[in-house]
Amino acid sequence: MLKKFRGMFSNDLSIDLGTANTLIYVKGQGIVLNEPSVVAIRQDRAGSPKSVAAVGHDAKQMLGRTPGNIAAIRPMKDGVIADFFVTEKMLQHFIKQVHSNSFMRPSPRVSGLCAGWRDPG
Repeated sequence: MLKKFRGMFSNDLSIDLGTANTLIYVKGQGIVLNEPSVVAIRQDRAGSPKSVAAVGHDAKQMLGRTPGNIAAIRPMKDGVIADFFVTEKMLQHFIKQVHSNSFMRPSPRVSGLCAGWRDPG
C-alpha cells in the first residue's frame, strides 16, 4: 500500500537520449515527450556566452535556415554526446517542459549508448 501511495507522488523520469529524438517516460503516464534532439544556440557577440534560442521541434525547423548569430545543432552524434553544454541545456528544457511540479524535484534516469558499445550480432 505504501508503494502505491509513493507512486502517486513519483518524480521519476526515464529519458532516452537519442541522436534523432529524445523521449521522456513517466510511470503511469507513458511517453510524455518525443522531441527532436536539436538545439538552436544564439551567440550575439564574440566572447559573449551562448544562449538557447529554441529546442526540439522549434529548433529542428531552424536547421539550415538560421541567421549568422544562431546555429541549429544536434548535440548527439552517432548515439554519443558530442556537446555536453548543449545537451545539458536541452535536457533542462525538456525536463521543465514535462515536470511542472515545483515542490518535488525530478529524478531523471538517462539511457544511451557509450562510444565503445558494439552490437555482438
